[in-house]
Amino acid sequence: MFQNIFTTVPTFMLMFLAALQDIPATVYEAAAIDGANGWQQFRKITLPLLRPIILLVVVLGTIGTFQVFDQVYMATKGGPLGTSLTPVFIIYREALGSMGPIQMGYAAALAFILALLIFFFTFLQRRYIENETQLY
Repeated sequence: MFQNIFTTVPTFMLMFLAALQDIPATVYEAAAIDGANGWQQFRKITLPLLRPIILLVVVLGTIGTFQVFDQVYMATKGGPLGTSLTPVFIIYREALGSMGPIQMGYAAALAFILALLIFFFTFLQRRYIENETQLY
């Protein structure tokens, strides 16, 4: 988990930094003139304008979580009693037959189901996060 956080957090922070720099300063100046304090500016200006980036980070994080392979392969190869198995590692094991005979059809079916799961969760995230984005 530390390795995955160590590799993805900098990328997501760069995305947030780019999005924050894209917000015009004049919007904050206008809010300050209208009497908005720092918390109100964050809640009414910054957060709504960051919703597209928040959606992107949540979707990429979810997809990355489903597709964890290299950390499991290098560290534990499935772990003690299968405690660190991930869907992509199971697909790999079945496709190459490292735990028995090669079952390419089964691995392809698992990969298709994984793609459907990723699509479903991405659809849900877009639906709930993006609906709130369209209000602004």
